[in-house]
Amino acid sequence: MAVQQNKVSKSRRNNRRAHDSLSAANPNECPNCGELKRPHHVCPSCGHYADREVIATVEEVDLDEDAA
Repeated sequence: MAVQQNKVSKSRRNNRRAHDSLSAANPNECPNCGELKRPHHVCPSCGHYADREVIATVEEVDLDEDAA
């Protein structure tokens, strides 16, 4: 088992963890709708990726009344 030889002070421990924080997101503008989206991801508002529609949005899908 690993046993520490000397106590690590709170200051030294916190200095070591100073670089462990997460960086902020880097959103890009969607070329189709102009909303902010994550890079290399499908736009959540319009469903486009790389100038083509990948996911059909709710407004565009027609559901038959009899089918339900």
